[in-house]
Amino acid sequence: MTENIVPPKSTVTLSSVEGDLEVGRRAVVKGEGSPPTVAVSGTVYVEGDCVFDCNLSAENLDGEDDVTINGELEVRNRVKIEDGRLVVSGDMKAKRVEIDKSLRVEGDFKFDDVEIGGRLEVKGTTTGGRINVGGAFDANGEVKTENIDVGGSVRIRSKVDVRDIDVGGTMEIEGGRVGRVDIGGSFVSKDSLEFDEINVGGTVKLAGRCTGGDIDVGGSFKVEGDLKFRNIDVGGVVAISASAKGDDLDVGGILKVGGGLHLSGKLDVGGVAEVRGELAAERIEVGGKLYAEKANADSTVCVGGSIETVKGVQASYVRIGRRGQVEGPIRADEALISKRARVEDVYAKDITLERDVRARNLYGERIRLESGCQVTGEVRYTASLEAAPDVTFAKTPQKMAELPLGT
Repeated sequence: MTENIVPPKSTVTLSSVEGDLEVGRRAVVKGEGSPPTVAVSGTVYVEGDCVFDCNLSAENLDGEDDVTINGELEVRNRVKIEDGRLVVSGDMKAKRVEIDKSLRVEGDFKFDDVEIGGRLEVKGTTTGGRINVGGAFDANGEVKTENIDVGGSVRIRSKVDVRDIDVGGTMEIEGGRVGRVDIGGSFVSKDSLEFDEINVGGTVKLAGRCTGGDIDVGGSFKVEGDLKFRNIDVGGVVAISASAKGDDLDVGGILKVGGGLHLSGKLDVGGVAEVRGELAAERIEVGGKLYAEKANADSTVCVGGSIETVKGVQASYVRIGRRGQVEGPIRADEALISKRARVEDVYAKDITLERDVRARNLYGERIRLESGCQVTGEVRYTASLEAAPDVTFAKTPQKMAELPLGT
């Protein structure tokens, strides 16, 4: 055998190699010592379909086709495998990794930069800089990296700490800390998550106590737990099982919150908003139905359909849409009840009932009722009452010096 060359289809036992090592196709390299180890000061060149039954260390590993390391692999610089796969049964460490097909590491994996054409699979922990995988990334242990860029799917069965994530398909993790998340399909986190930004084209499912910044989802967004956020923009459905707190929330379809919802800015829901606890925001706009234990807005509440509350609605300005129905009291500076709506008790400085509105009790400074309105309870006012001739009062309206405490 020529020095530093392992012939094809041969089995050779080595210890340390000065310089480079060339390994022929389908050769087997064994090591000396316990555990068996081969240390190469230079580059290991592998022609393909080779097996190292030992730990291997080298400056570089440059190969073709499939390479198997039945032990640990430590490469001080670069691993490059063309048209093949690399399997490492122990830990693996390298600065740069370039593999055309796939890499499987049974132990821990440490690196600076990884580029895999097909699939990356790590059974232990994954620690490093940039991960770029064309197909799928599957990890059992914790993952701590700067970037993950995967064309297909990502499945991580432990917590993560990743600054930037870009996935074309789906991603599933067990919570942790992420910076920017951009996913074309779906994103699932099964435990508490901290995040800066989530942008997903399809669906998102989170769990535990989640805290972060902006959320932009094309389909549905669901949280089994509590959520703190900056802004939410979702095209379809938002469902949060516990309480939520943030700045602005914009939902094209349906909003469901199992606890309270507190916003420093605006709530805008195209369809139905259901908040089992107290709803508080600077402004509330709902195209369909609003259900809440209590709804408070610093400025405006505008609901196109119906409102159902236990403790009422309170805002500077409240507008109920045509044919809307309200259960619970309305308290405002100004209340506008649109045509054919149905309300209970209204307390406001200025109250306007458009045509054919039915109300129970009205308490205001200035009250105006258009044609066809009905008041089944009492009307009390302090400044003025303007009513069309055909308005029906169950009791004669009373002008008061001051209004009841409910105002």
